[in-house]
Formats: sequence, structure tokens, C-alpha cells
Amino acid sequence: MKKYAFNLIPFVIGLGCFISFNIIGSKVLPNGTLDEPFFLIPIACMFFAIGIVGVIGRLISFYIKSKQPSK
Repeated sequence: MKKYAFNLIPFVIGLGCFISFNIIGSKVLPNGTLDEPFFLIPIACMFFAIGIVGVIGRLISFYIKSKQPSK
């Protein structure tokens, strides 16, 4: 399980960003502007992308190691 923890961390951080965005919420200020933590959405997407790349890299390395002949 330790070897998958590095790939799991970005998914957890991305999920935390989405949850934080929903907990903080949005509001309309008295002057009519929208106040929302929009920066959390692209950060969450970036962490999900990093996690997906990590999982794909792990699968490729596992596939390459499994195809090598045993010594």
C-alpha cells in the first residue's frame, strides 16, 4: 500500500479543494459583485491531473516490470 500512497495524495488534496469550495460557498456583495473562492477549482483539477498521471506512470512501470524475464 505504501507504493500507492504517493499517487493517492494528489487525489485527496483535489477532493479537499472541491469540498472547501462548496463549504466556503459564494455570496453576492452589496455592490453586486460575486465573491467566491474560484481559485480552488483549477487547483483541484491540477491535483486530479497529477494523480492520474501518477497512476498511469505506475501502471506503465508495473507493465514493463512484469514483461521482463526473470533471472
